[in-house]
Amino acid sequence: MPNRAEDQLDAVIVGAGVIGLACAWRAAQAGLRVRVLERGVPGAGASPGAAGMLAPVGEVSWGEERLLRLTQASHARWPSFAAELAAASGTEIGYLAIGSLHVALDRDESDELRRRFELMLDLKLDAEWLRPREARELEPGLTPRCAGAVLAPHESAADPGMLVGALRRAAEADGAEVVSGAEAVESLLDGEAIRGVRTADGHEHRARHVVLAAGAWSGEARWLPEFARPPVRPVKGQILTLRAEDGRTPCERVVESERVYLVPRAGGGLIVGATVEEKGFETTVTAGGVLELLREAYRAIPEVAELELAETGAGLRPGTPDNVPLIGPGALDGLVVATGHYRNGILLAPLTAEAVVGVLEGAGLPAGLEAADPARFGAIEREADVGAR
Repeated sequence: MPNRAEDQLDAVIVGAGVIGLACAWRAAQAGLRVRVLERGVPGAGASPGAAGMLAPVGEVSWGEERLLRLTQASHARWPSFAAELAAASGTEIGYLAIGSLHVALDRDESDELRRRFELMLDLKLDAEWLRPREARELEPGLTPRCAGAVLAPHESAADPGMLVGALRRAAEADGAEVVSGAEAVESLLDGEAIRGVRTADGHEHRARHVVLAAGAWSGEARWLPEFARPPVRPVKGQILTLRAEDGRTPCERVVESERVYLVPRAGGGLIVGATVEEKGFETTVTAGGVLELLREAYRAIPEVAELELAETGAGLRPGTPDNVPLIGPGALDGLVVATGHYRNGILLAPLTAEAVVGVLEGAGLPAGLEAADPARFGAIEREADVGAR
């Protein structure tokens, strides 16, 4: 739906994934006039390749302290975020506070897991080291080869598909518009400022701010000037859905090994994921990817061999050069960036939405979000240019 200049929006959000919709909901709650533009169907980008794990340490690698501070801060927001969203949308969002069991399947993995356990303790997270027998008492389906485990009751999971639906309903209930089949093709520029976008149908969507939340496609946003496109690349992730005929999954908690994770869903579904592949925008489900996931899942819980292979899929995660997301003012006046969340998009949604609303309201990035400032890459480029002269 186009808008006249006198009816200018506060924000046009390009991208209706979890991040874009979370930003729209929080912005609409704050009384801002918001429109979300989605070129396809909401949630069709990274969501098909996401399991929805909410683990502040589980998806972070060594040396990523800046990212860890963000994941911790957002993880602390999730219980209240989930409760508020369920109430606002009037629907379930698939949030399960079931905890996780991180398992080691040989001695080398045990040594690595011990390091992760010590990191959890250093961060004051609720975690307990379990001997193999203790781990199997909690999860009888675990392989007898289990060499040790860490119980992390603070971790949880959310169903990405249900989450997208709930966020859309909540955002629209608070006055936001969500427009499907609306592809941004051109920026509406006023000097060095962006004042909206034009979509492929010729409609102009004018706003005081444009929020780029296009996930893995953010770096290919050709409707933006080249210098304003963030350094985001697609990272493919294949994922499987298994199903128990009797509705009982072979694990009650999220079970994660060094090479695979298994996330139970209500009704007997079990998510197995996910590969990490640098394949550009290619989303083919491959025999090799399925084999790898099933092999590693079987190593952890042999019973998966008896489950139905109900669904396969692949999604594209938005990766950045340092694996830290891009949240904050962009390279154009009026442009706000909310992308590059890589493997932590679901987890970081509450924090990202809160930060984006702050920028839209003129408050700037909140304290603690400096690591996600998109300007960090522009600064690196400028320093490189100066050094080359």
